[in-house]
Amino acid sequence: MSSLTEIKVRGYHADFYGHVNNARYLEFFEEDRWNMMESKVDLRDWAARGLAFLVVNINVNYRKAVPVGEILTVSTAVETINSRSSVLRQEARFKRSGEVAADALVTFVIIDKTGKAVVMEGDIRQEIEHLGSPTEAEMAV
Repeated sequence: MSSLTEIKVRGYHADFYGHVNNARYLEFFEEDRWNMMESKVDLRDWAARGLAFLVVNINVNYRKAVPVGEILTVSTAVETINSRSSVLRQEARFKRSGEVAADALVTFVIIDKTGKAVVMEGDIRQEIEHLGSPTEAEMAV
């Protein structure tokens, strides 16, 4: 199960051609990552422990132009968990048709107070694995 955020495409999301500007997809994906993190991780606890979530690479595929007025559903799911980095799969889909407008693979690390990537083991690994599990609200749907 993944997180899910609805975004209505507004005029300020559009470029000269009247569809979502490529840079806006990064914001849409970030919005859903924040929703996922806030619903499944105690970010205050992470901050107290000196830990932070840091995106180190994003690869986006733009599949279909999205005009103003459309509603997108953005989802995030854990793709892989490695020793020092992990990958999230994100998709922006047209709400009505389910067609993929854009998808991305987002590589991230968890850094400590020194700014170095920590090994994803123990509690940290469990919390990253928890990102891939449904919340109570998601299970109720």
